[in-house]
Amino acid sequence: MSPRSAKAASRDAVHHPVFARFYARQSVAAERVISAHRKELLAGLSGRVIEVGAGNGLNFAYYPAAVSEVVAIEPERILRQLAASAAVRADVPVDVVPGAAEALPVKSEAFDGAVASLVLCSVRDVPRALSELRRVLRPGGELRFFEHGVAPGSAMRAAQRALDHTVWPLLFGGCHVGRDTIGALREAGFELGSYRSLLVPAKGPRLPSSYCVLGTARRPESD
Repeated sequence: MSPRSAKAASRDAVHHPVFARFYARQSVAAERVISAHRKELLAGLSGRVIEVGAGNGLNFAYYPAAVSEVVAIEPERILRQLAASAAVRADVPVDVVPGAAEALPVKSEAFDGAVASLVLCSVRDVPRALSELRRVLRPGGELRFFEHGVAPGSAMRAAQRALDHTVWPLLFGGCHVGRDTIGALREAGFELGSYRSLLVPAKGPRLPSSYCVLGTARRPESD
């Protein structure tokens, strides 16, 4: 690695180049399954929106026209470059910037909406990341989430815990398949709206990574 490349990598909050290349290929291949969930996740958003952990920018194509601006935060340099290319093709203005979910580089109460899409599974500090999302949303602002979730059965939950404490985060860029997204949102002070559990993919064998949750939450008006 050249001194310039090493310096650039050191500025990145996350540096998983091998996983980033794998994720970029795998996520595009999975769009036939995931695209409908992305559409549901983003439908009805408006105003200024912050997306945390934008990855390679696959959500950008689904933002509705009522969204005036998307600030897309992505800590991994390779994925951020791919997201910047996707932003050029988006129908709404998208600004891709570096940063980590635990320390968002934006002003407080600056956004009408926020999006967390398959990212809370991999952040280092979930409570801090959710605190930051609450900070940057205006009072009453809406958080849309599509995340891995806890499996309903005890055997599968045990498998999730075993994977999360061993090989899964090492192989998949810090991802954890069994984090309790709903519980974490409640603990962070969000008001939960409608949400539902789902299997991804809906058909086929159920894996520890298949269990997901999709829904909405709000920063309380009284904040």
